[in-house]
Amino acid sequence: MSGFVFSEKPIQIEEGDGSLLYDDSGTEYLDFGASYACVPLGHGHEAVHDAVTEQFEKLTYVQASYPNASRTALYDLLADTAPGDVDYTWLCNSGTEANEAALKFARAATGNSKIVATMQGFHGRTMGALATTWKSKYKKPYEPLMGDVEFVPYGDSEAMADAIDDETAAVIVEPVQGEGGINPGTREFLQTARVETATSGAALIFDEVQTGMGRTGTLWASEWADVVPDMITAAKGLGNGFPVGATLCREWIADNYGSHASTFSGGPVISAAAGATVSTIVEEEIPTHAREVGDYMIGELEAAVGDQVRDVRGEGLMIGVEVGRGANRALKELAITHNVLALPAGRTVVRFLPPLTVTEEEVDQVVDATAEVVGDE
Repeated sequence: MSGFVFSEKPIQIEEGDGSLLYDDSGTEYLDFGASYACVPLGHGHEAVHDAVTEQFEKLTYVQASYPNASRTALYDLLADTAPGDVDYTWLCNSGTEANEAALKFARAATGNSKIVATMQGFHGRTMGALATTWKSKYKKPYEPLMGDVEFVPYGDSEAMADAIDDETAAVIVEPVQGEGGINPGTREFLQTARVETATSGAALIFDEVQTGMGRTGTLWASEWADVVPDMITAAKGLGNGFPVGATLCREWIADNYGSHASTFSGGPVISAAAGATVSTIVEEEIPTHAREVGDYMIGELEAAVGDQVRDVRGEGLMIGVEVGRGANRALKELAITHNVLALPAGRTVVRFLPPLTVTEEEVDQVVDATAEVVGDE
């Protein structure tokens, strides 16, 4: 008998197509979680499939110290699409690794150790990234963690300004908090972090593991915030289902990053998947579609359930419905009764992160299902 170290849901998923998933009995589900935003182009996208197949037939893997056309093309693409002069890329395998690298880079480049993070923030589960994550339930079994981390209330510009000083190595912040409850940051809050870090010499890290790749209506959430950070971390949607992360940074960080490394940094097949994903998102103007359909979904949810829930909020297709009671019951009901797969964001928020290619007709189905579930509360 085999064992596993992970909790499993009672639905065995075997196939996917666009916004749809199918279990082992052939039952169809609308995927409005996208496995935590990991398939922005939907399941089985042709461009990603073709890029991966072509690269796999030529070369599966070579370590990053050897230049490879697939990896170099991804470096160039990310530099071209990142905001401002964020022109350097370090590739890895996941979002938590990207954040771990960013924290190390900041400490090496500044010579300082203090990290400012936010309450309700989530940055990953490795030991450094975990130290900057807010919830104690994630941290307690592994303490003591990396020290010298100060948490400030998310959205509190004054507290953020007060926390940043000459001993600060970095501020790490999500432009929209995901795990913390789908909490959009304000321009004022994010710009305060930019001004104060620039003044003190600290690095500003935007954790865009979930918000990047068009999720909030622009390719990077930093665009609508009108902020150019020193580092941007990306993962989840970057490879449309393939395991890849990236730490994008300015030159002053890249020149003083320390000695960080990774065996599987930017393998050719993974780089091909990410390159096809990013180029398709840009060329097909997927962020614009996400913004328009996201605005439509928020409006329809507010009309259908606004009086029965605490709040409907979000940016683009990163949407949270704060229910009056626990979110887990609502999620179970959505899946079992309405064949809609969504996600929690804390105990009270139902989180919708569909593929960015989702249609208004599919949104209508989910809104109707949500209204029935909330009406049964």
